[in-house]
Amino acid sequence: MFGDLKTPAGVKALNDFLAENSYIEGYVPSQADAAVLNALKGAPGADTPHALRWYNHIKSFGEGIKQFPKASKDGDAYTKGGAAPAADDDDDDVDLFGSEDEEDDEEKKRVTEERLAAYAAKKAKKPGVIAKTSVLFDVKPWDDETNMDDMLASVKSIEMDGLVWGANKLVPVGYGISKLQVMCVVEDEKVSIDELSEKIQDFEDFVQSVDIAAMNKI
Repeated sequence: MFGDLKTPAGVKALNDFLAENSYIEGYVPSQADAAVLNALKGAPGADTPHALRWYNHIKSFGEGIKQFPKASKDGDAYTKGGAAPAADDDDDDVDLFGSEDEEDDEEKKRVTEERLAAYAAKKAKKPGVIAKTSVLFDVKPWDDETNMDDMLASVKSIEMDGLVWGANKLVPVGYGISKLQVMCVVEDEKVSIDELSEKIQDFEDFVQSVDIAAMNKI
């Protein structure tokens, strides 16, 4: 899809893709992101800001990358083959100028106008961009006897329209206690991050406190 990601052309193709997408697949990180990350020779340069933002975000998960969900495609689908063309939703299917074989000027004009109208109609039907935010929560238990599996299950039992739960990991904080880091993506118009934090805090049998460790607009 992106070609050789160790070349400038491959990194540029990745940057172009990430200009309109937060992750390689869907709205949460997956093993597709891990495969592409491993195929890079290092951090992308400042001239590819979308790829650099994505690289730093995925890299921040550390060992938690291994817990990313399985991708729908094999990693080779993204790291081998020619670079992907710019995404245009099949706009290339619309030939604005007609066939060169059409010799009649009036016919050419009619065909061109019809295709321009079809092109405009296709553009008009495209949905608007939905603003989303990627949030990483720090959820701290009361003590080292708190069942972290039950805590995770409780947190992910929260269901809201516009909320998608993602990867999670345990991070040691000392004295045998670990905090839960859990990621989610929310649609800004549908989900209040403050309200979601309060819902997590309501599991008071497990949760001592909830903090936002990282937040990125998508």
